[in-house]
Amino acid sequence: MKRVGLIRTLSTDARRLLQIHGQILQSAFPFAVVSRAVPFQPEAVHDAESCVRAAPKVVALARELAPEVDGIIISCAADPGLAEARLAVDVPVVGAGAAGAAAAMALGARIGVLGITLEAPEAVASVLGSRLIAVESPQSVNFSTELLTPTGVFESLDAGRRLADAGADVILLACTGFTSMGIGKELNRRLGLPVVDCVLAAGAALAAADSGRAMPPASVGAAA
Repeated sequence: MKRVGLIRTLSTDARRLLQIHGQILQSAFPFAVVSRAVPFQPEAVHDAESCVRAAPKVVALARELAPEVDGIIISCAADPGLAEARLAVDVPVVGAGAAGAAAAMALGARIGVLGITLEAPEAVASVLGSRLIAVESPQSVNFSTELLTPTGVFESLDAGRRLADAGADVILLACTGFTSMGIGKELNRRLGLPVVDCVLAAGAALAAADSGRAMPPASVGAAA
């Protein structure tokens, strides 16, 4: 795996925000990342309707990227357009949500999901099944961009504590906005629990597929 295409479902002209997930992946795995953002979604994916709108845009970007890359990551925990993109291109396509859920299940039996809604994304919940024990979100955050504020940080840390209090033995960050925040290490430090970053989990899944091995839990790490 030499070159990976990364599809962001947050429409942004801010170069640092667009590139940050790719930079994090490049620091963890031996591949280069080409990042692209879907158009006309400045509030990213935050509910069922925005997920439906994003899906065909993700597929279009996957088709555009496929000739240039060895694999594709959909950097959204809702995995919009994942099944359709896999049918549309001839390179592996990994959804951050499903990859993160699989990694969390390899690390524990009681998964607490930290997202931006009161329900886990379907792409996550369908993988976790009965091992999903609680879902929490920062109380005043409606969109992933609102995580990047002092209030978003404080409320996210508090939501993580509530998951620990509910009995979670692993916390899954089920919004890629948490990757942009870089909050996983702090949650791990405060709570003493494994914290799975779904973007890193997707990178681990692609790297493992390229080597022909199953994804090891440690490749995601105890903290994002």
